[in-house]
Amino acid sequence: MCLIVTLVMLVLAIQNLINQQWSIGVLQLVIASGFALLLWRNIQLTRCERNKTCSQCSLPKWLQNPFKKKEK
Repeated sequence: MCLIVTLVMLVLAIQNLINQQWSIGVLQLVIASGFALLLWRNIQLTRCERNKTCSQCSLPKWLQNPFKKKEK
């Protein structure tokens, strides 16, 4: 899902920037980069869980804190 949203927002951002609609183009570019960051994090966590060798080098610590799973 993140990949689809990232690609759609990236295409829309490029189209709007070409048409010189700067504000909406930049907003869509920020949204696309946010979803790309979430996609990268999910890939790194999946790779970490599969290999059982977790390192914190996938994303900076300050960026990981807002996306942590809440433990019960």
